[in-house]
Amino acid sequence: MHIEKNVCESLIGTLLNIPGKTKDGENARLDMVAMGIRESLKPVSEEGKRTFLPAACYTLSRFEKKQFCSTLAGVKVPTGYSSNIKSLVQMKDLKLINLKSHDCHTLMQQLLPVAIRGVLPKEVCNTIIRLCYFFNSICSKIIDPSKLQQLQDEVVVTLCLLEKYFPPAFFDVMVHLTVHLPREIKFCGPVWLRWMYSMERYMKILKGYVRNRHRPEGCIIECYIAEEAVEFCSEYLANARTIGVPKGIEERIESRSGFKVIPIDYKTLCEAHYYILQNTTVVDPYMSKNEKWLQAEHKRSFSSWFKRKIETELAHPENTISQQIRWLAHEPKREVLSYSGYGIGGYYYNTRDHDSRSTTQNSGVMVEAESLHMSTAKDKNPIYANMLYYGVIEDIWELNYTQFKIPVFRCKWVDNKGGVKVDENGFTLVDLNKEGDPNDQFVFASQAKQVFYVNDPNGGRWSVVLTTKPKLYDRGDVCDNIEETPSFSRGLPESDDIDNEDVAYVREDCEGIYVEEDTTSRKKRKRT
Repeated sequence: MHIEKNVCESLIGTLLNIPGKTKDGENARLDMVAMGIRESLKPVSEEGKRTFLPAACYTLSRFEKKQFCSTLAGVKVPTGYSSNIKSLVQMKDLKLINLKSHDCHTLMQQLLPVAIRGVLPKEVCNTIIRLCYFFNSICSKIIDPSKLQQLQDEVVVTLCLLEKYFPPAFFDVMVHLTVHLPREIKFCGPVWLRWMYSMERYMKILKGYVRNRHRPEGCIIECYIAEEAVEFCSEYLANARTIGVPKGIEERIESRSGFKVIPIDYKTLCEAHYYILQNTTVVDPYMSKNEKWLQAEHKRSFSSWFKRKIETELAHPENTISQQIRWLAHEPKREVLSYSGYGIGGYYYNTRDHDSRSTTQNSGVMVEAESLHMSTAKDKNPIYANMLYYGVIEDIWELNYTQFKIPVFRCKWVDNKGGVKVDENGFTLVDLNKEGDPNDQFVFASQAKQVFYVNDPNGGRWSVVLTTKPKLYDRGDVCDNIEETPSFSRGLPESDDIDNEDVAYVREDCEGIYVEEDTTSRKKRKRT
């Protein structure tokens, strides 16, 4: 994790030319001149006390720095995903500040590859994406030992590509240690088993106990004993709610908020009711019996037919109709329970309206569903195939069937025909303004998976889709997969596409860097 943090700081510091963090400078350019490489990047002394550094292939213009920082400043992540990324971006000086270990982990795992899209030249951008993809792969919960050698070969190629574009000063010991990470996994096991994030967080708690800096140990011991006593009392008293102690994250994830009862129109109620019938296992036999009839009538009158069918079967004294089917045959009540926040399956969801007033984004959803595919409008042999659908939650409802309630999300889905695409680097992009079928809005809350959207730095109407993992808990303890971050891309950029011999080391479309002479340090050296 510390290797990842140092590599991330070196990358961001060099790209944004952050003083004290960048690996590029006058001395780095002079080193390349002494080595006889990239002489087109040698520093040029001008009249006065400043030196001009030509723009290298990794140098960002001021406009590109604004674009990079604006992308990160506009990121809203789900609850519990990371810290508030916006608070780390300083738009005035165009740099990132106060990066913690987990912040660097989040950037390298998903956000940095998105932020550099369309900002850097293609070759440099793909090389950084390869490096981020490597860190994402080794941080997986499950790693196939047979693929460790492939990861080893890929990181060697990636570092060779980095050497083509970045100055030799960039390659300190931390960058070199990335070569040994696959071998370390082979001997020590997956990386997530040896992470220190929990220890660092607990050290922050202990430091918060200190009130007297002359006696830090005594302060920590006193507060720790007091906290242990309070926790013991709260666990000893059954069903007692503690006062002044915030809820644990496992309680917040599985909680609900913004409860109210609202009436909905009959057409929308029938649409939601039909979706529940269509996706409930106990109703499948009735669906299959009337497949031809359903193709003609579809969902116009299936609910009423299903109700009459169950009533007819209930008239026989030896019927085997379950209680669930009996209540499903009746339509739910017109008044539904509406929520602005809903926790289920390790995810915490909010409506779009709630997200617009919040610093987090919990309204993005993805669902894998079976759909009918036809080559043309006159295709007589359509096929069924699974597809991924992306959307945003508009409403969170619980439909009341008297004996039980069923939570559903009413979503605005993106049209898959023209609103979803995958670029050459494997990023999934969606156009949230292209709405799909308005008559197919609902999904079970248990079927949905949470995603979040980041505006594409290339501009336009597209957004990059990033997925998350559910936060599962067992008796208050976080399960082992909470720290796993899904891949940001569907594939790794091929080395053949970016490993070319003709490398443009100087950017003609970008302004260079002026370095002012440090007269203060010179005076100090003269005095000594």
